[in-house]
Amino acid sequence: MGKAWKFGHDIDTDVILPARYLNKSTPEHLAAHCMEDAGTQFAQEVQTGDIMVGGKNFGCGSSREHAPIAIKACGIKVVIAESFARIFYRNALNIGLPIMECPEAVAGITPGDEIEVDLATGIIENRTTAQQFQARSFPPFMQELIQAGGLIPYVKGRRKNA
Repeated sequence: MGKAWKFGHDIDTDVILPARYLNKSTPEHLAAHCMEDAGTQFAQEVQTGDIMVGGKNFGCGSSREHAPIAIKACGIKVVIAESFARIFYRNALNIGLPIMECPEAVAGITPGDEIEVDLATGIIENRTTAQQFQARSFPPFMQELIQAGGLIPYVKGRRKNA
């Protein structure tokens, strides 16, 4: 269970992680500046297990993986949005950051709500309002990829077991 951090529509990768911080690529450095230009104290106040909520076209903009890395490094458990930019969607899964599309959940979540997410079933529960929402769950292969920490750790793990 985690606290909801809610952002609007068309949150681009430069808002998620401003380009001026790309001089270093360690996850800790990126996390320290996550959502800095959104006018919040997100990076200073976010807790491991919190949930990020966005509107339509979340993660639009550049194709760099730094934006989802920054979100994951902050401890965000999952990003829920109405829709994701295609390249962000793929980059998030590549690094093992769970993302879920569920417009109904986005509409039913306000900043600070306590949210519980079951990635296996796709159930999103707003514990603050006692509402439940159903997102599409990931197929078993994608759940394994996310649990492994992303595409590279997944492939390395498969090679060891081959």
